[in-house]
Amino acid sequence: MEQPISIAPLVVFRVCFGLLMLVSTIRYMLMGWVDTQLIDPVLHFSYFGFEWIKPLNGQGMYFIFVLMVLTSICITLGAFYRVAATLFFLCFSYVELIDITYYLNHYYFVSIVSFLLILVPAHRSFSVDAYRDRSLLISEVPRWTIGVFKLQIAIVYIYAGLAKINYDWLFNALPLSIWLPAQSSLPIIGGFFKFNETAYLFSWLGMLFDTFIILGLLWKQTRLLSYLAVVFFHTMTGILFQIGIFPLVMIFVVTLFFSEGFHKRLLARLGGFLKVPSYLLTTTKAYVSQWKLPRPVINFFLIVFFAFQLLFPWRYLLYDGNVFWTEEGYRFAWRVMLMEKAGTATFYVRDSKTGKEGSVINSKFLNAHQEKQMAMQPDLILQFAHYLKDFYKQEGVSDPQVRAEVYVTLNARPSRLLIDPNVDLTMHKDTWKKKDWILPLEDSE
Repeated sequence: MEQPISIAPLVVFRVCFGLLMLVSTIRYMLMGWVDTQLIDPVLHFSYFGFEWIKPLNGQGMYFIFVLMVLTSICITLGAFYRVAATLFFLCFSYVELIDITYYLNHYYFVSIVSFLLILVPAHRSFSVDAYRDRSLLISEVPRWTIGVFKLQIAIVYIYAGLAKINYDWLFNALPLSIWLPAQSSLPIIGGFFKFNETAYLFSWLGMLFDTFIILGLLWKQTRLLSYLAVVFFHTMTGILFQIGIFPLVMIFVVTLFFSEGFHKRLLARLGGFLKVPSYLLTTTKAYVSQWKLPRPVINFFLIVFFAFQLLFPWRYLLYDGNVFWTEEGYRFAWRVMLMEKAGTATFYVRDSKTGKEGSVINSKFLNAHQEKQMAMQPDLILQFAHYLKDFYKQEGVSDPQVRAEVYVTLNARPSRLLIDPNVDLTMHKDTWKKKDWILPLEDSE
């Protein structure tokens, strides 16, 4: 891991990541999501352990996004790099943690990558920092500074592939057999999506792609073909499922697996086009660490960090039942687009003193997206029940009891009860323990 290698792949990675985050942040603002997702909602669903994270007022949230724009530009240019990378990581992760209903695997991936960028010297070549202070210039970095990103990318793909090794995905072609026919109106390729065989083909190829693409990228003889597969795969998912810039992110970050020579040539052409001073690219100065921490301390930190990344996705094995149904241990495990799930939730609030009970209009408190996500995720149902108790207590209801009738359909199964409709949810708290008020999925089909 200490073997010196060219800094060029790390520099290209920094530039690509910074540009992608710049585009993503500006897009988020232009789509109006700062208001609709962060400022306007009456209630935000919190991540377990992060209940203290709350959105700022309107101007405060826009300040956060302007800061993300500026720091992503600085990351791209390698200007005030350590400060910029740290601020971007903090701002992005803060926004991500405001409301769990907007959780996406690629948001989690961006937080991890932006954190790792703080640790590596990606600004010490082809950068404003190196232009301002030539003593920063180096031509080589330790192999671990690039290896950490390769390992994280490998975890994303391989775990996504392993998660697809389940009965629904491989032997029922679900949920693709639901999603693909809905895209049959697409020009040229749409006609193929009408056939059930296409769903099975895409399911198996998707599993094989995710599980083994890293091996193809690591081996020089198959690298180009594997990269073409990456481009095709993510272009197709981007066209079919409208998942933002995540396909572009993966298309660009996997270029990290290309040879040092490829990245050197790319930087030379880019430097010539931008008329970058030649010494920013031609230095032969060896790597000298700026970190004051002893190397064993950094090694220990990286071991702990990646041990967590490798082990945490397996926590679902500690729970009984179908993880897609209970969603206990579902998040932060690189389970990418594996299920079609929808629910309807009716909440009932009972006055403990009078015994009177009434139903709740969910849209009074939640926007359409929040209501949709809440109605199929048990921990969010629990959060909403506690919110309703506090709200109706302030409205004069005596010691409100809250129960819910929640019917959910998973991968085309008949709709059935998700939780015990007779349980007062306000008597339960969200913990790491098994939620015994979730009804089991009786999968007799």
